[in-house]
Amino acid sequence: MRLGLLPNERRAWYWAYLVGEGRPLVAVRDHEAPLPTGGSLEVRAEGLWAELVCETPDDHWSVNLEAFGVALDDPAEAYRGERGDRTALGLELEWEAAGDIFRYPGMTRYEQACAVHGQVLVGDERIAFDGWGERDHSWGVRDWWSIPWCWTSGRLGDGTAFHAATTLLEGVDWHPGFVVVPGTTETTTIDGFTVATDTGDEGLPMVARMRLHDLDLTVVPLAHAPVLLEAADGRVSRFPRSLCRFDTTDGRRGYGWTEWNQLG
Repeated sequence: MRLGLLPNERRAWYWAYLVGEGRPLVAVRDHEAPLPTGGSLEVRAEGLWAELVCETPDDHWSVNLEAFGVALDDPAEAYRGERGDRTALGLELEWEAAGDIFRYPGMTRYEQACAVHGQVLVGDERIAFDGWGERDHSWGVRDWWSIPWCWTSGRLGDGTAFHAATTLLEGVDWHPGFVVVPGTTETTTIDGFTVATDTGDEGLPMVARMRLHDLDLTVVPLAHAPVLLEAADGRVSRFPRSLCRFDTTDGRRGYGWTEWNQLG
């Protein structure tokens, strides 16, 4: 789920995507939503009501949604006009800190590992959820069409949480990120992050190999939630995002989310 505010363009981006093995992608996407008013993070548009509420700074957020999206049997349809069956999607989720705030060096951005619980409503199905997630807050200029990059976040079965990002440009050494050691909330800054990805049809990732701090990971996408990003000047980026399984060389396994920004 993502809310992006573009005050100079007097609009907001809102995304909420439901993925899972053996189920169609359900996509709620509005790139022309009205900006929230009155200091809130409440979004109202046709077929869309959503609200983000900071219950306790740096500790607890509520995420709520009532909307109609489309169910896509082929996730790549998200690149081809999002033609699918109209489907109701709702979120009633609580996000609570599972790690300290990690501030990106030299940037107006931070990340935080979280525990997530509540329920998801899709069509006539009600899904109780109790698991893990990541919260990301950034502000300032955000150009989705200038640099290819990869972002990842996950949690292993032993409780190790991790996050990292990097550009996909040769010779650029930029890899902010952290690891949270099991049994603590302290974020340890990583000392390196590399990623190599094999892609298939429509550029959707099939498998990736990551080296993150002292973790050697094989990353297997289980379900995709791609987004087509179109700039006002005609530039286009494809933005595949995936629910992933992470396997370490020492036998641990976990799950999380990975995003690739593909230019052109």
